[in-house]
Amino acid sequence: MLTVAALEAKLAEPSAQLVADLASLEGDILVLGVGGKMGPSLARLAANAVRQGGGGKRIIGVSRFSNQEARRELEEAGVQTISCDLLNDGELQQLPEAPNVIYMAGNKFGTTGREYFTWAMNSYLPGRVAEKFKQSRMVVFSSGNVYPFSPVGSGGVNESVAPEPVGEYAQSCLGRERVFEYFSHQNGTPMAIYRLNYAIDMRYGVLHELARSIHEERPIHLAMGHANIIWQGDANEMALRSLLHCSSPPEIINITGPETMSIRWAAQELAARMGKEVTFTGTESETALLNNASKSHQLFGYPKVSLLQMLDWTAAWVQSGGESWNKPTHFQERKGKF
Repeated sequence: MLTVAALEAKLAEPSAQLVADLASLEGDILVLGVGGKMGPSLARLAANAVRQGGGGKRIIGVSRFSNQEARRELEEAGVQTISCDLLNDGELQQLPEAPNVIYMAGNKFGTTGREYFTWAMNSYLPGRVAEKFKQSRMVVFSSGNVYPFSPVGSGGVNESVAPEPVGEYAQSCLGRERVFEYFSHQNGTPMAIYRLNYAIDMRYGVLHELARSIHEERPIHLAMGHANIIWQGDANEMALRSLLHCSSPPEIINITGPETMSIRWAAQELAARMGKEVTFTGTESETALLNNASKSHQLFGYPKVSLLQMLDWTAAWVQSGGESWNKPTHFQERKGKF
């Protein structure tokens, strides 16, 4: 899998379980913030699942669509698109009603120095959206960043652990959750809060960043010595299937892979596949931002793409000069500065 076309095709392959789940849902699916890193592949995955399952429901993607080529590709894949600045309330109110909403809008990178915009996107806008779609079922994308760091041998934190967000980005993510939670209580809107870290495909993500550093002979920083990752296709499928697990008050679902991945080990594995040497700087901390997703694995099954497969694919992609989005996760950040 060395081309963008092959990658996008893989990301858009629905499982039989997803096809069955979406066939059982009544009504169209509206994806708000479809223009981000995960949105286009999620929308294409949903469109393919609906096509296979029949029933004729529409997948509608909403974004500002500053990239018209991305919009054209979505339309060609069977996704209807609407250009909308969600922070413009007049445009928001013109959006069609839909029984099912996937909320992916938000801001992370560039938070430092523009904290006001991050809070507007992550904590103000959710209230406007929750009021607009109070009759809908909603899956709300959030982040494992709302959790406290945990000991690396603990297996990560599950949904019962109280949030302790570090830094304004993580605080605003908790603000997003709390605002949606308020309107779920107020209006009886069924919701699922989808706490994710870290999705990857070969163009971005933790493994991509490690492989790029190895390829460019830069040292790997070890202060955040462990992380969780999940293939973006699996993460998107779990988001769509979460539509069947919404409730009021909201259901909270952690989403990631089953392993507590050592950064040192992953870098060594990538280097071996790439025929390169790897160097490190710093030492592993005793704690890390770790997410225990056992609940989602019980609901949806384990991710279909394994960690070793992700390592194989990423090493080959970076070594062959594959495309990079140059959107670092900043997974190494321990003080919440994004």
